[in-house]
Parts: sequence; structure tokens; C-alpha cells
Amino acid sequence: MMLSAAAAPLPSPGKPSWLNAYRDFTGDHGFQPMRLEGRLPEKLKGTLVRVGPVTFGVGGQRYGHWFDGDGGALAVRFGEGGAWGSARAIDTPSIRAEREAGRILYSNYGTAAPSLWRRMFGGAKNTANTSAMTWNGRLFALVESTVPTELSLEDLRTLGETTLEGAVGPAFSAHPHRVGSRRAAYNFGVRFGRVPQLDLYEVPDSGAIRRMGSVPLPGLVMIHDFIATERHLVFFVAPVRIGIFRVMLGLGSISDNFEWRPELGTEVLVIPIDEPSRVMRFQAEPFYTWHFGNAFEQDGRIVVDSVRYPDFGTNQWLAEQLDGWASTDAQGRLHRTTIDPKAGTLRTEQVSDRRCEFPGATPLLAGTRHRYVYLAAHSGQEAWRGPQDTIVKVDMETGRETVVTLGREHYASEPMFIPRPGGSAEDDGWLLVQTYDATSDKTYVAVLDAKAPEAGPMARAWLDHGFPLTFHGTWVPAA
Repeated sequence: MMLSAAAAPLPSPGKPSWLNAYRDFTGDHGFQPMRLEGRLPEKLKGTLVRVGPVTFGVGGQRYGHWFDGDGGALAVRFGEGGAWGSARAIDTPSIRAEREAGRILYSNYGTAAPSLWRRMFGGAKNTANTSAMTWNGRLFALVESTVPTELSLEDLRTLGETTLEGAVGPAFSAHPHRVGSRRAAYNFGVRFGRVPQLDLYEVPDSGAIRRMGSVPLPGLVMIHDFIATERHLVFFVAPVRIGIFRVMLGLGSISDNFEWRPELGTEVLVIPIDEPSRVMRFQAEPFYTWHFGNAFEQDGRIVVDSVRYPDFGTNQWLAEQLDGWASTDAQGRLHRTTIDPKAGTLRTEQVSDRRCEFPGATPLLAGTRHRYVYLAAHSGQEAWRGPQDTIVKVDMETGRETVVTLGREHYASEPMFIPRPGGSAEDDGWLLVQTYDATSDKTYVAVLDAKAPEAGPMARAWLDHGFPLTFHGTWVPAA
């Protein structure tokens, strides 16, 4: 039985130092040499690309949620013993239209459009603020509400919105998941209508993107991520419903009008990749999941590692980050869930009581059995109402946790595992972690040996400025 933890003690009053990580970024630049501490691994050659919100309002109007921030990209190129960094705001047509108008024009996740006409017919704003994807030698910034935005791999300049040769839309989620044995990634988009649909996509390593089909959804739901094995796509459809009529009437934003309906339970969708029309679906107890780490199949069952929440209170926590300490505690904990598709059952085990997010594993084992999961986490109760300040490596076989604190008032984004070329062990590689140092108001990328992260950073590559905390990213190996 999982017991509820006591509420965290209230943080000290006043503006927290980390709030500077949510200032508007205005200092666009191409690749410039970065100051190095320590020594970079000789075989670390490639470019880390991170995407997240970097502008948090327009014309003096503040956006209503962290998720509404206009996107930006940070890239760090490693090689020949050095590091070079580039940072730019992303310039989509809807971002540009609001900037030129000097005011909010579009409805967004936590921000309401100013008029009924705009709310009904104004279209989706493309904030391009959630993740990055490479395909066929091209780089894209992704947000789940609309189509990708292409960026230049040379200097991060915005090249324009794209439907990827007409293959995707109206939405293409920010969380594609690759399956190595299939030489393809998989993704989805939620298409709203009289009967909302889950559109499924196959993104091959080379060749055209394929629309696999669509699956009807039980209502106006909130799906942020999913996970793939070698044979199946797995979705957890939580009992969150959007009160769309209140949104249309201007009675708050989408975020303001989410309804948590625990009596509905969480619906589990198991979709065979080779026969996507043969969907297996069943109800489980109510819970919410933002992000998945990995999944694999074993003896007819599907094993899923994810960060699980008891309800959707996490949405309030996320919205309040822009204003300082949240009024609620972070509640996400790492779980291992075992699904029996034939029996229509789900069993879950809490792996750790540590509050955490952004689970990930080695991409070499995506969709197959893995041992290690890497997370951004909170160091303790006193940190639960602010951003994550530690990195954790979890051994899923033994439960052992290796906890890494990068420095006092250093705040970590999602850790990304980069395999060492020619390596053999699952954890033979590096963790790259975009980090905000509130004491110096600067951002750096920490390089950790994934086998022994407790030794601390092997190297830090410093920008000469701060950059907002990002959500997700990708690794582009050197050619």
C-alpha cells in the first residue's frame, strides 16, 4: 500500500533564486566557443539540442502557464576537445503575429484568446516549445497541439512550419519514440472533433512517414506521451476531460477547465504496430502520467516504466512555477507497471518514493528490456515546490538509486543518455544535463559518466548567459 507523504514544509518567503530561469530570453546567437571546466570525453562528438519555452508573455501580458511560453532552442556541439553553443528563440507565424500585434491573439493551454471569434476560429498557436526531433538529416521543434517547425542544424534559425511532405497533421505530438529493431520511430497526434481521434504515425529512419491509422478516444482528453515496444504502442488515457464549452464562452483557459473524473478510471490502450486496427483497451484505476522511460515485452506481458501521479494536481504545480514556489508539492514517482493485454489487467509497483520527472533510458534498448532509468528529481521535501535539483540513476533490478547533486542552487533539466561509441555495457556512456546555476545566473551542460555519475561532472560547458529550463531534446551524432 502506498501511503501519502506529509506536505513539504513551506519554503522561505520571497522570490526564489531559480525564478530567473524563467525570464524572457532575448540574446539570440549562433555557435560560439563555450568555457570548459574539466575535460570532455574524447569520443563525445555530436550536438545536443534542447527545446523549451523561452518567452513568457507578449506586450506586457503574461501567459497563463509554463506550457504557453514561446519556444526556443539551445544547441551544444561537442568535438575535438571543445564545445560550442548556440541559442535562439523560435519564430513561427503565430508567435510572430502576436509579437507584431503586441498582444495575445491565440488561445493556448493556459491562456485564453481575447474574443469569442478568436477562441472558435483563431486556430492553434504553434509555440514550438516542447521537444526536438531529427529525421532525414533535418531538425524539428515539436509541440503536441500542431505541426512541426523546422530549424537549421547549422545555426538554429527557424526555417518554417511543415507537415513533413503532407504526412502529418493537424497535430504531431512532441514525444516520438524510436524502436531500433524496426528502424523507425512512432508518434501520435490528437485530432479533436465530434469523436476525437488518436492519429498514429510511423517515422522510418529513411523514407516517407506513414500514417498508420486512427483510434477513437473517449472524449476531449489530455494525452502528452506514450511508449513503444517492438510490437505494441501503449497509451494511458487518464480521466482528465476538457470543459470545452466553458473555454469557448471565455470562462477560463483549457488548463482552467480540466476536470478530473476519477470514476472513469484510466483507460489503457495497447495497439499492435503491425495491426493497429486491433486495439486492446480496458479500464484501470485512475492515475496520470506525463512521461514514460521505456517499455518491453516479457512472457506475453508488457512492462512499462513511467512517472505516475495520483491525480492531475500536477497541472497546478506546473502553472505556478512561473511565479515562484508552488502552493502544492511535486507528486510524481517512478513506477513499474505490468500490463497483461489478454486478461485486460494492469499491476503497478512504486519503485522509488523520490519525487521526480523526465525518465529516460539508453536509446540503444528502446522498446526492449533495460536495467537503468535516469531522472531529474528533487533532493528532498524542501525542494518539492520548485524545479528539480538532482539527477538520479535507478537500477530497476535492485532498486538502488545513485543520486547526484550538481551544486548548491543548480537546477537540472531532463538528463539525456548518450551511448559511448563502441561501448558494450548498458550504462557505458554519458549523461548530458542542461543546468541553471542560480548563484551565477548562467547555464551550463554537465557531462557525467553514466557508469559512475556520483563522481560528479567530468566536464561542464558554460554559456556566458542564462537560458530558461527546457523540457526535452535530441542528440545528433557527428557525421
